[in-house]
Amino acid sequence: MNSFVHKTLVVELRAGSTERCPVLAHLSYDAADPFAVTAVFGHDGHVLARWRLDRQMLSDGLTRPVGVGDVRVRPTGTGMLHELRLEFFGEHRSDGSRHHAVVFAWAPAVAAFLRDTYQVIAPGRESVPVDEFLAEILSGAE
Repeated sequence: MNSFVHKTLVVELRAGSTERCPVLAHLSYDAADPFAVTAVFGHDGHVLARWRLDRQMLSDGLTRPVGVGDVRVRPTGTGMLHELRLEFFGEHRSDGSRHHAVVFAWAPAVAAFLRDTYQVIAPGRESVPVDEFLAEILSGAE
């Protein structure tokens, strides 16, 4: 069984007061980090941003608004125009504001990606090998 899932989507980025601009979103899921989805946004061969997202939050965001910190996700539109709005807040600027970007992804494509991740590890079946991690740390302390 494959323990890695990857999907590339064309999404639309809006940063600041700009219009939407198409960029690539590379979504990846690795069973070694079962709670996270990595999203790498790129354009013209350059990485614009890399974010690690909570898989459950991404799933929940398909049906209702979630998030209160640096990442907020919510559904917008209906039918073929059903989008997932991902809002990202970055570093603080000198004027006290924060860098801010919004990505719009076609919700059915994100849902299909998540279904593929559920084939690797079903929701609620995630686990972290805490005992092995602690043993590794303690073995290095001697």
